[in-house]
Amino acid sequence: MKYELVSGLETHVELSTKTKIFCGCTTEFGGEPNTHCCPVCIGLPGTLPRLNKKVVEYAIMAGLAANCEIAHISKMDRKNYCYPDLPKAYQISQYDMPLCKNGYIPLSNGRRIGITRIHIEEDAGKLVHQDGNTFVDYNRGGVPLIEIVSEPDIRSIDEAREYVEKLQLIMRYIGVSDCKMQEGSMRCDVNISVRPAGSEELGTRTEIKNMNSISYMTKAMEYELDRQIDILESGGKVEQETLRYNETENTTSSMRGKEDAHDYRYFRDPDLVTIHVGDEEIERIRALLPELPDKKRERYRSELNLPEADIQLLTKYRSIAEYFEAACEGVKRPTVVANCIIGQIFRRLENDDAKEKFEIPVSPSDLRDLVLLLDSGKIRMNLLKSTLEKMLDTGKPASELISEKDLGGVDEAALKELCGQSIAANPNAVQDYRSGKEKALKALLGHVMKATRGRADAQQAEKMLIELIRKLP
Repeated sequence: MKYELVSGLETHVELSTKTKIFCGCTTEFGGEPNTHCCPVCIGLPGTLPRLNKKVVEYAIMAGLAANCEIAHISKMDRKNYCYPDLPKAYQISQYDMPLCKNGYIPLSNGRRIGITRIHIEEDAGKLVHQDGNTFVDYNRGGVPLIEIVSEPDIRSIDEAREYVEKLQLIMRYIGVSDCKMQEGSMRCDVNISVRPAGSEELGTRTEIKNMNSISYMTKAMEYELDRQIDILESGGKVEQETLRYNETENTTSSMRGKEDAHDYRYFRDPDLVTIHVGDEEIERIRALLPELPDKKRERYRSELNLPEADIQLLTKYRSIAEYFEAACEGVKRPTVVANCIIGQIFRRLENDDAKEKFEIPVSPSDLRDLVLLLDSGKIRMNLLKSTLEKMLDTGKPASELISEKDLGGVDEAALKELCGQSIAANPNAVQDYRSGKEKALKALLGHVMKATRGRADAQQAEKMLIELIRKLP
């Protein structure tokens, strides 16, 4: 029998506010254990929470970016459960009146993954298991989260990957989170079930908790999909339960029975007021949104005619896209700017963190001025590349690195003489070219370009070299 995957994700995104959701403690990552917390964070008797307004604003931005409806009235609730990382024995979250609902994320295959809700809540602390002991660090407790709950619309592991990658990209673009999964600022709970292909009835689901890597998430889904199919084909029944993923063994194992909403005994938090959001406030926040990645990519395709691979690289981080667009203002060929960034500049950035920060010594205006010299015919591509390397080394603009002589180019008579000198100085390369080795011409051309410090027109020089070689006896 052929089976179909049915999956939905609960994605927790840590918001990039400076302070926590209900107090003034810092949200900075790291720090000595239990140094970023206060009586409110650890739920001491007599303390009262106060909702951080920036958390609400960031959640609304996320909802608008995910095509959600924004609720004019919502409230905070207590989700009751007892665990060492939750000192109050309840988590302040939202239940029946979330801030955002009924959204979607479009996929590249044309399908939409529905967003049931986006709600705000506080994070719990962290348990540290060491030498047979368990310690609690409450630094993370009270850090603001949004939980993005999808519909069970995901039908393949590739769709799950794309959905998470798109969420990550959108949240980074709008600036509400850095979504660094390795630091826990984005993590997913994966709900997964299987059913016979063509069936409309949902199967029994399991939930894989706290996936903080897209790679591990897809491996866990692959394993759990095969496990559930094996159970059904052997005549068994899948049990509704919460699972953990073992990265070393690439297996899932049971943590506990899967809870339903009624198990948490939700009730309204009596210490927090109702959240009212008017239309004017929603439109004010909507105006803060940047151009979103999908729209930007489409514009790069239709207006700039960039190759798809370049579009993906340039739009992966908002800082790079903004740099690219600023450097493109007024230039004739945006592809030249793109090649400078993806080629020479990217080679100097060690990893994705460096690309996200994009802290380089060449300003967008300096790169634009360099490309404009190419557009005007004052320099050739070889000189552009060598000058950009010097700009990246020194931080100086092109105007300080290119002389008037460099801008003059090479006239035809002088170029012809230099080509003749190159042929005379490289007889072996000439013989190789005449024997059919096309690459040998590059050595001759390199001699010319070196002699002119890149000022010669490479295409003109190559054409001239071929003509002179053909005239040789």
